[in-house]
Amino acid sequence: MNALKKLEAMPKRYLKEFYWKDYVTILFGLAFYALGLIGFIKPVGIVTGGLTGIALLVEYATEIPLQYTYFFTNCALLLVALKLLGFKFMVKTIFGVIVLTFLLTLCQEYIKEPIVKNEPLLSGVIGGMLCGTGIGLVFSANGSTGGTDIIVALINKYKNIAFGRGMLLCDFIIICSSYFLFYDYQKIVYALIVMGVMTYCIDIVINGFRQSIQILIFSEKYDIIADAINHELRRGCTVLDATGWYTKKPSKVIIVLAKRSEAIEMFRLIKSIDERAFISQSTVRGVYGEGFDKIKA
Repeated sequence: MNALKKLEAMPKRYLKEFYWKDYVTILFGLAFYALGLIGFIKPVGIVTGGLTGIALLVEYATEIPLQYTYFFTNCALLLVALKLLGFKFMVKTIFGVIVLTFLLTLCQEYIKEPIVKNEPLLSGVIGGMLCGTGIGLVFSANGSTGGTDIIVALINKYKNIAFGRGMLLCDFIIICSSYFLFYDYQKIVYALIVMGVMTYCIDIVINGFRQSIQILIFSEKYDIIADAINHELRRGCTVLDATGWYTKKPSKVIIVLAKRSEAIEMFRLIKSIDERAFISQSTVRGVYGEGFDKIKA
């Protein structure tokens, strides 16, 4: 209880800070995505996955600008994000949707012709690289572009899988459905190649598959840190007895198992409490039990 009171009395700097670096990263990621989509993918008639893929299909069929379909559909999906993913996720998602809608409109205004002409596959691959890199940057800052990203984020919340793999599952049906609009298998093949490039780039940017991590924390303020991890990050931890062999003094070690995406928030929290804390982070191949994967028999 004393540690909890100390925690409540401390200024929660890591919560009050405006993480401007995250928003700058999201902004750059969305700029890459908008350029790749409007400058390379859309002009050659390739359909991507996700809500933007659906918006592209709508534009190809009805000439309604894709940004309108993207924005108004997201308005409905954001209500789901607020309930299931929480307000913190919602803030960056709203930011992502508004900024991407603006960037798509801007790119549509100034890019009237394909940047790479007479090379549909090359144009699609370049666009896929830009879009995948952009989405990876957005995800690395715990942001979202809305649409099926919300669905993938929900899957990742309960299943420790790669974002790229989750996108693959959500996008395949959307791409294949483009056949009923174009009746052209070649465009589907191009779209699948683009999706593969995007998936690879996403996983590269966010450090491959999303392995779990193990963090060892050595600090004299171990009780405050442990309570903060429990109450602020909603993550369990274990405190072990230890002995510093150089000083021959007893100490405590906090062990935390978490998802890689939680590492940045964990470090920010620890630093706000004890800047002199000693931390060791390692990657683990599998973590099974409550909050992670089911135990495999």
